Amino acid sequence: MRLQAMTPEEVHHTKIYREWGLTEKEFRTIKEALGRLPNYTETGIFSGMWSEHCSYKTSKPVLRNFYTEGEQVLQGPGEGAGIVDIGDNQGIVFKMESHNSPSAVEPYEGAATGVGGVVRDVFSMGAEPIALVDSLRFGDMAHERTAYLAEQAVSGIADYGNRLGIPTVAGEVKFDAAYNMNPLVNAMCIGLVDHDGIFTGTADGAGNTIMYVGSTTGRDGIHGASFSSKEFSDDNADQGSAVQAGDPFKEKRLIDACLELLRGYKDDVVGMQDMGAAGLVSSSSEMASKAGKGMELHMDAVPQREKDMTAYELLLSESQERMLLCVKKGSEEKVADLFKRYNLHAAAIGTVIEEKQYRVYQQNELVVDVPVDLLADGAPTNTVASSRPERLDTYKTETPFTPSVDSVEQTLTDLLTSPDLADKSPLYSQFDYMAKNSTIVGPGSDAGIVQIKGTDKALAVTADGNSRYVYLNPYKGGQIAVSESARNIVASGGLPLAITDCLNFGNVNDSEVFYELEESSKGISAACEALNTPVISGNVSLNNANPGGSIYPTPIIGMVGLIEKTSQILPQKFTQAGDAIYLIGTTGDDYAGSVIQKLQENTIRGELHFDLEVEKQHQALVYKANQKELLQSAHDLSEGGLLVGLVRKAFGSGNGFEVTVPLTDAQLFSETQSRFVVTVAEENEAAFQQLVQETGLEQSVQKIGQTTSHQTAVIETKESKTEMDLKQLEHNWRSALEKALNNETV
Repeated sequence: MRLQAMTPEEVHHTKIYREWGLTEKEFRTIKEALGRLPNYTETGIFSGMWSEHCSYKTSKPVLRNFYTEGEQVLQGPGEGAGIVDIGDNQGIVFKMESHNSPSAVEPYEGAATGVGGVVRDVFSMGAEPIALVDSLRFGDMAHERTAYLAEQAVSGIADYGNRLGIPTVAGEVKFDAAYNMNPLVNAMCIGLVDHDGIFTGTADGAGNTIMYVGSTTGRDGIHGASFSSKEFSDDNADQGSAVQAGDPFKEKRLIDACLELLRGYKDDVVGMQDMGAAGLVSSSSEMASKAGKGMELHMDAVPQREKDMTAYELLLSESQERMLLCVKKGSEEKVADLFKRYNLHAAAIGTVIEEKQYRVYQQNELVVDVPVDLLADGAPTNTVASSRPERLDTYKTETPFTPSVDSVEQTLTDLLTSPDLADKSPLYSQFDYMAKNSTIVGPGSDAGIVQIKGTDKALAVTADGNSRYVYLNPYKGGQIAVSESARNIVASGGLPLAITDCLNFGNVNDSEVFYELEESSKGISAACEALNTPVISGNVSLNNANPGGSIYPTPIIGMVGLIEKTSQILPQKFTQAGDAIYLIGTTGDDYAGSVIQKLQENTIRGELHFDLEVEKQHQALVYKANQKELLQSAHDLSEGGLLVGLVRKAFGSGNGFEVTVPLTDAQLFSETQSRFVVTVAEENEAAFQQLVQETGLEQSVQKIGQTTSHQTAVIETKESKTEMDLKQLEHNWRSALEKALNNETV
């Protein structure tokens, strides 16, 4: 077997490194740092490690400015996942990852392995995975490939998560032409860990052993990280070889084996890391570099499922269900025996060395010999110019959009049956959200809620992000993304703790796209600091494109909140007739980027209005009112506006409502931010109104009506009075998406 497919001179002459994503400047940097030409394998692993997907070479300067502080933070960015303290010696571990390009090519496997990868990030920290959340974007329903991508991606997520026995408790799905052919599949995993059971991905202690555990290595997924770093187009739309295939049953055994190891043999384990993007080379070099050490690896010892695999292939393969361990010298046999009991491979494949060098041997030949820090963290920063898109200034001079509302009921029906707002249960009904028997609130509410076993505490978890707002104003859109997630948590009874993010953007070498990344990240950071929800982990996915150009800028915010007592859980739906309905927040003419604008104009434009201080005040009011047990239910108002929010509270509750609002018919569909609808029992109204006065928010809180025992919705505005059959509205809402997926008329 030929160990190097090309000589160093042939690599240099053919410029094959450019096909792998390395630029001329980067190749020159490697050559100068080594003092020689890199060989074929060395060039390959640098291309993987220096890809955008692994190195964040373009986004690092932006990410460094995130707000990451907070007394609740046990582990911030830089490890497999972040950790926040929830008291009682327990921490919550969570992370969100993207699997966008693989899901565009092979939606089932791409989405499934995205789940598998983020789960490994969480249990590699010593945590037991307890819940999953997803955020999905697909193209316009009229596009020929959208229904296929949506159905296959959701099936992949559901099958993998269900077979792992981890409940999927929350998420969101949106449809827009901006994502035609390039879906966004963002998966989040939440885990529970004791403080003294936290592990990190380091390979410390010269002489300690590097062990490979899990499945065998094949040729699937080679250069997957490089593939995910390129702009998706017809040129790489058939690169199925870059997409891995997962085995959830093997992953379940791997989870159990790793957790047994970390709990039963914790003194034998130095560190653990998932073999994710860029496979073995990524996990091994990063573990050594973080510890300030080097590493020697022997490829002949790596468990292989295909013959004659070269070091290049073994190092870059992204085969699934594999972990890398650093264990104390002398512990190899007990570790191997444990994994063999789970019918998993376990092999000692290397050693930690004092010299900060990364060396790889195959057939007793040295095939890689490079500085470990150069490989793991030495990618030159990709400096991109930032320019403000002209459209942002154009919006200031345009006449603002005002909706046409001839019939309140028909307009409401149009919104409820649009793919963005239609009931998503035809998709999320595939998820086993009751696995582990800890789920209190599953998909379809503001946030999923999972009880912490053995306690009266619960977690509220959500994922959110409105790309239309970010497109119209990247800074304010970033603030709104965080605020909307926090509103979801607060409306469920929780105290927001921290966020993880997936920053999904277009061609980042486009100066306007870089501006969107830069400004929205500033907005995210400002909101995180104001709301005390630091960024503790995340992921960046760049160069996402549809056939017409870049996708909308789509930062997705995953958030976790703490509910101290399960009695504090707030339902979204109305709970009984006769409760007072209060609107928290004033309503203006905010239609820029709204669902009604998208439906009526088939475009988005205009200026956003948002006040972070007002947002903070309104969230604090809802949280305090709930702590005082004054609220019966709560729901944040977001897409669709007030009337959509009201009927969503009524659906499935057995109750209706009668409200009177000093608004125009159009304002019923305004998407003014920082608003909640809450219900208050008659006996608590005086105390609620007293709290409103104490907080100085009398001008922001208005009683607008009450819940009824009838299945009707009655709403009176300054222009009209409308009575609607809630059963018919709910039927239309629930059937719309399934009809769209089946190409039927709604």
